[in-house]
Amino acid sequence: MNRKTWLITGASSGLGKALAEYVLARGDQAALAASSTASTTELASRYPETALALQLDVTDAEHRVDGVRSALDRFGAIDILVNNAAIDFIGGLEEQDESDYRRLFEVNFFGAVALTREVLPSMRRRRAGVIVNVSSMDGFASLPANGYYSASKFALEGFTEALWQEIEPLGLHAMVIQPGSFRTGIEHRTKSSGQPIEDYAATAGAFRQILEGITPEMFPGDPRKAAEAIYASATSPEPRHWVVLGSDAQRRIGVKLDQLRAEFDAGKDMALSTDFPGSAEHAVL
Repeated sequence: MNRKTWLITGASSGLGKALAEYVLARGDQAALAASSTASTTELASRYPETALALQLDVTDAEHRVDGVRSALDRFGAIDILVNNAAIDFIGGLEEQDESDYRRLFEVNFFGAVALTREVLPSMRRRRAGVIVNVSSMDGFASLPANGYYSASKFALEGFTEALWQEIEPLGLHAMVIQPGSFRTGIEHRTKSSGQPIEDYAATAGAFRQILEGITPEMFPGDPRKAAEAIYASATSPEPRHWVVLGSDAQRRIGVKLDQLRAEFDAGKDMALSTDFPGSAEHAVL
């Protein structure tokens, strides 16, 4: 049996927990990382031979070093790193508190970057490994009141796109997962930030009101099916770079792609007009 070893952040809830349950049920090994081990310890106790519960706050450098070392000591290798830990604050860009959106970037972007850098040396030595960065449909198509979350995911996608170009010649892979709305209880974990400003009542304010009345039935995605899809994507002999999950994500990203193509085509003549004469054939990129 070709058993894989996973390190999954944010494994105490949401898609991270669903993925952890799925990979362990499949017989793989998993280090279950979360800032609190209350939930992961219970799951790990059901798989004492193949699971390890780690207290790992991705924003804490000591936690990252100790967590990766513990996983390597226990399992010998990390085959697949899943950077799934994330937080969200909603509110207009002018409304949100700076402390909140900086914290959001520390978890969603800088934490994932730092943990990736911590895991890469052992993957490079073995010339094997996959980095799975969980973004969002909001990481490609932004919305009012969710701009900082989207920005953190846009940043993660840009990082990952450069990453796979750097590591694929070494036998490693990296991919972005772009989920839509899944029934993970995220509506209870998403917090508002700052004081509402009346001028944004029709935009950011409307989004706040939608979230206040949201119910699980409004989320089309099934977390177990997402876990199955992530597993299949990460263990594929030819991993894809972008993996969209959910009908709402497929729709929203499709609309954005159409908009981009229309804008791109409409601006072609302007783009070409801004070169020095005859310089295009010498472009570096």
